[in-house]
Amino acid sequence: MKFNIGTPDRIARMIIGAVLVLLPLLPGIALFASPIWFWASLIVGAVLIVTALIRFCPLYAVLGLSTCKVASR
Repeated sequence: MKFNIGTPDRIARMIIGAVLVLLPLLPGIALFASPIWFWASLIVGAVLIVTALIRFCPLYAVLGLSTCKVASR
C-alpha cells in the first residue's frame, strides 16, 4: 500500500476527526439530537482518524492525489 497522506494532512485529519467524534457526545447541542447527524458525525470522524493513522486515503488514490512527499512504504 502506498502512502498518500502527508504530515500536515494527517494532523488536520486527526484534529477534525476527533472533534467530529467527540462533539455529538457533548450534551446540549441541538444539531446532534437527530440520529442522522449524530451517526454521520461519528462515522465521518472515525474514517478521518483511521485514514490518518494508516496514512492512506482511498479517495485520494482514486483521484490520483497525494499530499505525501514519500509516496511508497
